Amino acid sequence: MRHYEHLVDAELAFKGERDLLTRADQEAEKVILEGLRKAFPDDAILAEESGESGGSERPRWIIDPLDGTTNFVHALPIFAVSIARFDATGRAEVGVVYLPRLNELFAARRGHGATLNGRSIVVSSRSIPMQSVLATGFHYQRQHLVESNVDHFAKFVFGVRGIRRLGAASVDLAYVAAGRLDGYWEPHLSPWDVAAGALLVQEAGGRVSDMRGGDDWLHGRSIVASNGSALHSHILRTIARPIPGWREIQRAVGGA
Repeated sequence: MRHYEHLVDAELAFKGERDLLTRADQEAEKVILEGLRKAFPDDAILAEESGESGGSERPRWIIDPLDGTTNFVHALPIFAVSIARFDATGRAEVGVVYLPRLNELFAARRGHGATLNGRSIVVSSRSIPMQSVLATGFHYQRQHLVESNVDHFAKFVFGVRGIRRLGAASVDLAYVAAGRLDGYWEPHLSPWDVAAGALLVQEAGGRVSDMRGGDDWLHGRSIVASNGSALHSHILRTIARPIPGWREIQRAVGGA
């Protein structure tokens, strides 16, 4: 937060054409890693900026020190720290998503439910698409991707109450867990984007899958999260339905 609204363009680096990296990302990750290595010296770690350390046969922490960097740089308050711990079998044990500007701490422990600032949270009960608000996101390199997610957005936009694009996957998932959003889908994600938020949704009574309806949401690079109602199946069916002639439409507006 020392860097919030105090960054200058000279302090920004680019991992891609739109993919920003700031001192805040790097310094926050350093603080998190130092704390975890002191408290859990035998655990492995997978962190967005510094990569993986430790073996695969031990518990592992998965960390995004600043999810929503673009929001952070533009002084939009929707950004978060995301930290999760998985046991040696690959099952999520605990997850935390913290929004420092909004002072919202979402936390979950396997089998013990999910909370927001210490209060229990549950997913929404809406099951009718036209009464539902969904969220999604788009990859930084979307113009170069055949699967850009723009087609899925177009398929949903007229059939739901609203679609939000918050710019931080961990926040999207936390908001599904809290019942603020009814569902969320997004392709082209990394484990640190979803590790903590997915457990929040599950512990709040919702459902998580990949975009094919399977269980490979952590490493499969796509996720669908919902309140667990019939809405989840509706999201999956809509994603699977092609738009005739979409490739030509996408090229016409500058996509791959």
